[in-house]
Amino acid sequence: MTALPRGETPGTPPAADEDAAQPPAPSAAGPAAADPGTPQGAADGGAAEGDTGDAGTPAVTASGQDTADEGGADTGAPDGTSADGAAEGGAPDGAGGAGQAGSERAGGGGATAEGTAGADGAPAELSEAEAELAAQRELRERIERRKAEKAGPVDSGGKLQGVAAQLLAAVRAVESGEQAAAAFYESPVPPAPPRRPAPVEAAPAPPRPERPAGPRPAAPEAVAEVRAVLAAGGAPGALAEQVAEVLGEFAAVSLREDPWRLLAVPGVLPEQADGFARALLGAECAPGDGRRTDALVAWVLQRAALQGHTALDAARVRTALAGLGVQDPEEAVRHAVAQGVVLVFHDGEEDHEEAEDAEAETEAPGESVPVLVGLDWYALAEESLADGLARLARSGPDPRWAAAPPSELARAVAGHGLVAHTGGEAARSEPVALVAAARGLGLRAAVAVHTENGRRRLGPDVPAVTVEALLSGTAGPGRDPEGAVALDLLVVLDAPLLDVEAAAMLVESVPDGCRLVLSGDPGVLPSAGAGRVFADLLAARLCPQVASRTPDPGPLGELVSGIGIGELQQVEAPHKEVVIVPVRDAGEAVHRTVQLVADSVPRALGVPSTQTQVVTVGHGGSAGTRALNAALKQRLNPGPGRFGGFDPGDRVAYATVPGRTRMGRVVSADAEGLRLECEGGEVVVAKDRVQAVLRHGWALTAHQAAGMRWPAAVVVLPGDAAQALDRTWVYTAFSRGERHLSVVHGVDQALPRAVAQAPAQSRITRLRTLLEGLAAADGEDPAE
Repeated sequence: MTALPRGETPGTPPAADEDAAQPPAPSAAGPAAADPGTPQGAADGGAAEGDTGDAGTPAVTASGQDTADEGGADTGAPDGTSADGAAEGGAPDGAGGAGQAGSERAGGGGATAEGTAGADGAPAELSEAEAELAAQRELRERIERRKAEKAGPVDSGGKLQGVAAQLLAAVRAVESGEQAAAAFYESPVPPAPPRRPAPVEAAPAPPRPERPAGPRPAAPEAVAEVRAVLAAGGAPGALAEQVAEVLGEFAAVSLREDPWRLLAVPGVLPEQADGFARALLGAECAPGDGRRTDALVAWVLQRAALQGHTALDAARVRTALAGLGVQDPEEAVRHAVAQGVVLVFHDGEEDHEEAEDAEAETEAPGESVPVLVGLDWYALAEESLADGLARLARSGPDPRWAAAPPSELARAVAGHGLVAHTGGEAARSEPVALVAAARGLGLRAAVAVHTENGRRRLGPDVPAVTVEALLSGTAGPGRDPEGAVALDLLVVLDAPLLDVEAAAMLVESVPDGCRLVLSGDPGVLPSAGAGRVFADLLAARLCPQVASRTPDPGPLGELVSGIGIGELQQVEAPHKEVVIVPVRDAGEAVHRTVQLVADSVPRALGVPSTQTQVVTVGHGGSAGTRALNAALKQRLNPGPGRFGGFDPGDRVAYATVPGRTRMGRVVSADAEGLRLECEGGEVVVAKDRVQAVLRHGWALTAHQAAGMRWPAAVVVLPGDAAQALDRTWVYTAFSRGERHLSVVHGVDQALPRAVAQAPAQSRITRLRTLLEGLAAADGEDPAE
């Protein structure tokens, strides 16, 4: 059968929010103190013991489902929301979960024109998301064309192409039947051609106005055809538009031929796709149908991507398939490999020569060789990223930096093309100062941050851009005809928040001769998307690592620094910089949180409620974001929610893709949609997109809040959240306040015990192994 194309792979819900939380730590207790200037309030109701909401850490289980009681509020399952729900690219409750479809992914490599928005030649009236996708797609196509036109050995110091293009070609060859799956493991990778350095001059990209984000609507006739197929299979017609957007122009034909492609729609579950297939196929529908097993293999891997994995152990995939009713999981994995739906990897086995055929590789339950199974676009992204980082790391000294100020970071950049810089919030000043020094030398330099909030914190004198704007071309330096940015130095702050696909696009855009500094705090939660780029780079020791000696100041800095090394210490807070508010249950936690935001913090500390951010463990549960936002809205901006659940004055979190949350306020609503005043400018959200991209924003999860800080933060730890805590989560949440932190503490001894236990590696990725292999091939360790 025909393998599922890149944009039609089943299961592409948005990345999880708390899916990246490490395995729960044992439980101990933080210090207790008085609420700032407010007497204890009575509890408002209570929560059932053990109701963890979606605070728990999801995992791929035998059934392939997450463990959150909210049905996927953290992993994009039954209620159709992602980890960050609608605000992180999720959707309203129901099978029609939203978010960017697999066909719209920016990872490159096999993307189809079906179901995508913003392809080459798109009209000028593109949305921000469409403009970004179009720019990324155009960049990838240019790069692939350039690779195909060149030939020759790799020159030291030139841009290395790696194996991404060859891997993609091999995948497509297997999909078309021109090549057997075993050829993946038997054929050597041809040498990559050299890359030309970027021209000195580059034309600036024209600015694009911000417009309502979201996929381009499918043609009405295509939607009507899909609706007819859905009706024949007993599926709700409300899914028609989304299915047409995901599967493309020929969605109706595709569904009739392979009903299990319905799993490509975020929020659709295997049992729902099975019921749809039974209604369409009748007696021909069988549990062992190759179309079904292929779709389920891809769905399991995409669910794993919600937790940050770029690949999974083959045995783990087989276990998940068995829980989904697949009678022969080994055969299912072999079939998916043969069809090109997934790829098999033997990373980490240096002496492993030619692999046996795919059947032998995936069937042995006690396999000794590490066998990973992954989706092609994550494989392409990690291969491309590894090659790009290695290319930059091989760059030698640059004499133009000889006159740079004598700092450790400047010396590292003068001698190496790739440098990793670590430190807390105060340490951000060091790479920013490096950019200023580079400009003083006449070099072209820029700072990229993860969020608009992070850009604001740098101040008006630092001309920073967001990574999103840099990749889309809506801000920052211009690009040359090959798509490279016109820079001599690029500093990327908040580097731990880069997922593997965004990082691959970013590194591919950096020309030869340009220095790249990836800077961030290694103690915070990793990206909302798949991968752990910054942690893998640090672990691989591919480049010099400069650790900042600049500590975060004050009691808050002391508290967070202690958490980073596993100590939850009581700090002196003479001006109530840190306050612990003990609570008995989730109901009291909600009551005290509202009291803090609306009254105590503004009155005692002078920080208004508009500058106080609540951070909690998950979206569900009695003290999750849903419950807290409802209570905070009732107190701070009561109203009927007449505009899709929102009223003018509501505080909102706006995000069209996972991990890129912008805070804003509802201004008004009209025929065009809901008008927001967001960080970075005004946004108009179309009526049909409101539920998909907006959440109330008084309370956020830690993943949503990552990359942002506020004058005051209130961290809510109800008793039912104890099992979800670990050092990384606590470190991230507690470091969101600039001047003040209140901790609504109901987890007793679980908090210090979670801090004391070192976080385990919870994400399976290939990047570190790839980077270590490239470093070993070079025969040296630049980090020494």
